[in-house]
Amino acid sequence: MPFPSFFFTFFLILFSSSRIAHNMNLGPSPAPSPAYYDDNDNALTVFDVTSFGAIGDCWTDDTPAFKMAWDTACMSTSVDSAVLLAPYTFCFLVKPTSFNGPCRTRLTLQIDGIIVSPDGPKSWPWNYKRQWIMFYRVNGLSIQGSGFINGRGQKWWYLPCKPHKGLNGTTQPGPCDSPVAIRIFQSSEVRIKGLYFMNSAQFHVRFDNCSDVVVDSVTIKAPASSPNTDGIHIENTHNVQIRDSVISNGDDCISIGAGCFNVDIKNITCGPSHGISIGSLGVRNSSALVSNITVTNSTIWNSDNGVRIKTWQGGSGSVSRIVFRNILMVNVRNPIMIDQYYCQTKNCANQTSAVAISDVMYANIKGTYDLRSPPMHFGCSDSFPCTNLRLEDVHLFPSDGELLENPFCWNAYGTMQSVTVPPVSCLLEALPDC
Repeated sequence: MPFPSFFFTFFLILFSSSRIAHNMNLGPSPAPSPAYYDDNDNALTVFDVTSFGAIGDCWTDDTPAFKMAWDTACMSTSVDSAVLLAPYTFCFLVKPTSFNGPCRTRLTLQIDGIIVSPDGPKSWPWNYKRQWIMFYRVNGLSIQGSGFINGRGQKWWYLPCKPHKGLNGTTQPGPCDSPVAIRIFQSSEVRIKGLYFMNSAQFHVRFDNCSDVVVDSVTIKAPASSPNTDGIHIENTHNVQIRDSVISNGDDCISIGAGCFNVDIKNITCGPSHGISIGSLGVRNSSALVSNITVTNSTIWNSDNGVRIKTWQGGSGSVSRIVFRNILMVNVRNPIMIDQYYCQTKNCANQTSAVAISDVMYANIKGTYDLRSPPMHFGCSDSFPCTNLRLEDVHLFPSDGELLENPFCWNAYGTMQSVTVPPVSCLLEALPDC
């Protein structure tokens, strides 16, 4: 269920009231020092954004204070690590900005309050509409806390160019760029933990050209009807762990783009959403390499898709060594899907080249599916068939108790290594000639 707006308003009133009461009882507080040493660890220094002039009333632009605090912390040389603190009970308006490295110390951005974006396209700089907050070339970065990051995407979702939901959905010409909430670019040893992301205009968290990434215990929520609001997207990024998180949105909970390898996803609760996806890959005849991806011990519910691999015709490269294991499906329309004919319009021409897909394991995948689609769909390229698909202990039943639907296969080679429900008799057993 999307995070209701009245809850957000309630939190703001509560936080503001506590600050007013504090001031009435104690009088004006002295300005804190811009940085102070932790008594328990003299190597740790905290930089509180309110000490750099942040007001935290949800309306005043606090971007300059955040930038000043960041630059001061980033350039610190006398400490082993620094904390940039956005404290509890405050609501900070931060406009589109980039926090740049490399830094001279390891940085932790501790968000315990609320950070909100400008409210809609008319409030944004005309030339800065593809991202909200970016971290660039920051190694050893932690972004953590108990706070909220609110992208206030509602006005973006209803731009005329966005896909309208409904039987007669249409789009209209016009500007369509929408900002990613948090983008991390060309960084390594990055950790995001414990935060609540909500209502991004587009992707909530995106990693590009990063390595050694951990996303742990986050919550991401946006309405099921919100377009392109992927929870976590990774591109050209490797050595990734995404775990113990809850994601509900209007697109993929997690999407994996080209150039990703060694990605471990586990203990994810996903839905309503479009599921967990590899792709789309190969758009506009591009090349994509993806390998060593595992998705385990997760639940996907009330979603359009479960675990999906999607590629455009005309691409090149490969997807290989993929494992989907121990996954519960609850009323999912397409629990298991490979689609090498992915197309976002009705007029995609057939092409001979494709991103090759091989060595995909589906093990202990159980639950229920929506009868509007087959429980398993393996639509593979005429020129580059899917090879070495393996199914083990896959048991999928219609959610309303009707007769089982037969799986769909096209040019898909693989085996059932144990009893599968329904049986995937359409798989081709012999490997194609190479």
